[in-house]
Order: sequence, then C-alpha cells, then structure tokens
Amino acid sequence: MSQLYVSAEHVLQGGYHHATLRRLQEPNTTIEPHNIMYPVFLLEDDNAKQEVASMPNVYRYGINELIPVLKDLVAKGLKSILIFGIIETLPKDPTGSHADSAQNPVIRALPRLRAELPSLLLACDVCLCPYTSHGHCGLLTDSGAIDHAASVKRIAEVALAYALAGAQIVAPSDMMDNRIKAIKEALVSVKLQNQVSLLSYSCKFASSMYGPFRDTMKSSPMSGDRKCYQLPPGAAALAARAAARDVAEGADFLMVKPGLPYLDIVRQTKDQFPNHPLFIYQVSGEYAMISRSGESEDVSTMLMEVLTCMRRAGADCIITYFAPLVLSMISANK
Repeated sequence: MSQLYVSAEHVLQGGYHHATLRRLQEPNTTIEPHNIMYPVFLLEDDNAKQEVASMPNVYRYGINELIPVLKDLVAKGLKSILIFGIIETLPKDPTGSHADSAQNPVIRALPRLRAELPSLLLACDVCLCPYTSHGHCGLLTDSGAIDHAASVKRIAEVALAYALAGAQIVAPSDMMDNRIKAIKEALVSVKLQNQVSLLSYSCKFASSMYGPFRDTMKSSPMSGDRKCYQLPPGAAALAARAAARDVAEGADFLMVKPGLPYLDIVRQTKDQFPNHPLFIYQVSGEYAMISRSGESEDVSTMLMEVLTCMRRAGADCIITYFAPLVLSMISANK
C-alpha cells in the first residue's frame, strides 16, 4: 500500500468533511456543544444497560438502549461521541479477533447510528486491549514483548473496519509507533482518506488515573503494564516528539490524555502545532474526583472551572463523561 501514500501531511480534507469538524477549525475560548465529545461504552447485548459502579451516573449500553439516550442528548445539542466496544461473551484471544469481527458491537452499531442520528459525528476508539486475552494494546511475541510490526498491521485493520462500517473518525489509542501512517495508508487504499478523520492519541501518558475506565472496559493487562508504550508522566520532550511523529504521518487531530494534570502538555502541543485541532481527554479518574467533590452545585462550578482551564490551555475539544451535564448547563445559560 505504500505507493498509495504520497504526502499525508497535505491531506487536509479529512479534517473538515463534517460540520462539527469545521467548527473545530475555528477555535476560541468559549465552551459550546461542538467543544464537547461524549465517550460511550457499547455492549454486545443490544438491550442491556449496566451501571458503572466506579463512575457515578455513567452506564454501559446495548445499542437499543443507547440510541434513545443519544437522541435526547442530540436534541440538547450533542455533536459528537467517542465509542468504546466491550465484549463479555465473545471470546478474547491473543490477536483480538473480535475487535473487527461481524459480531463486534461497534461494527454492528455504526450503520444504525449513522441512519438514526445522521447529524452526530461518530468517532471510534481503536485499540486491541478490550479484545485480547492478555489485555495489552498490541500483539505480543512469545517472550511477552510487544510485536511492533504485527501490532501496527492489526491496529490498521481494525481502524479500516470501523471506517468501512461508518465511523467518521478513527482514534487509535494504542500509542504504537507508526500506526498513524499505517492507518492513513489503509484509508487511502479504499479512497476514504478525505471522508474519515484520524484523531491520534498522540500524547497519552502512563497514568494512575485510568483505573475506573479499565474496570469499565474489562481491559486491564493480565500481566505487566503499559509503560513501555505509554509516555512517562514527566516526559514533556517525549510528548513533543510523539506529537511531531503523528503530525508527520498524517494525523488530522492530536490528543493529550489525561487532561487536568497535563495542561502544560496541552499548551506545549498547541504551541507546537497551532494549526491542528487539539483534543483533551478528561479521564475516568478525573471524572470520579470531580463527581464526588460535593453537592451538585459544587460539582457544576468546579467542572466549568476545569473545562475553562482546559480551553485556556489550548484544547479545542474536550472528551468528557460530563457531557450530558455540560449540555444542560449550556442550555440553561442561553
């Protein structure tokens, strides 16, 4: 496929093919619905709804339960979602076979979401950890180390499957070197490079703040950890190099994850690449801390302060589990 990939950094139309994405190309410091992306957890059982014990007011949904929730939120202004698939009965294996199988809940849901919520921008997290038996974000060698080439190839296959099923953004969260180039080449091979955006988790740190999320996704590593591919918390220079790598390979958008503890990285990345819309992920640990900070009024006040600081630091779009609350607050202030 390499002959199809000429100069990814000049493929600009992948970054503004959707009305919400065009708004993100016109940054300011306010908080409007297009500045908020809602992460959703999608189950195999189409009719299921499960409370997430470690994250108050957060649920895992089957598609039949999720669509009415999203329709209500779209009516309140929701513009975009980030979809995470969860499997409970489908078998996990070393290569994450069900990350892109026909039975995968994300693959099955995307056509319905496109049909029933045509204005909603659909992003899909691309990673192997929820589907592998070992719980790592890439494939492993016999010795237990990351098999880099095989991991990148597999991640690109999954991203392409989501794009073909209807995703408008694919967002690789694995942090493997060179997966942006591989995904872009895969999109070019089917002429989707100008219709599907590539959001890179470019500055994703090995943080202690992911615990509630990993419990929700059932994706904790069975052995070892992810420190060999996620960034060390103090590594600002390495984060700059990671962002530069992904921009050179054709990423349409960049991301910093987690959010609040890494606002210096947000500012650094925005200063480094001012022409790329920048996402920030307010992760599950941040959500848990704020949601338990006091009465509802205290939570709302703290939340808006934090979101404003994220925008001030340079974030164009904030991925947050507080999206329903934020939309209600925006509506109340109009």
